[in-house]
Amino acid sequence: MASFAELDENNIVLRVISVSNDVCGEPTLTFPDTDAAGRAFIANTLKLGGTWKQTSYNGNFRGTYAGIGYTYDPVTDTFTPPPTPEPDPVK
Repeated sequence: MASFAELDENNIVLRVISVSNDVCGEPTLTFPDTDAAGRAFIANTLKLGGTWKQTSYNGNFRGTYAGIGYTYDPVTDTFTPPPTPEPDPVK
């Protein structure tokens, strides 16, 4: 399965969906061509709008597997996790 992350206007991941590898053209195509094929399937067949980026479960591209709340950086073409909240001080 191939995974795609939907981004909001601030490049924050809203959700991650899976599509069949054959929809993305695997094994004939490889990333980044699978990204384009998957996005076309999401737009044209699933009829989902928005901005979608392929994410790698194994971290083979785009840094790390995207999850809800992760940020996509278009400059480095990577996903990063949200910051870890600081623990509350003991009172």
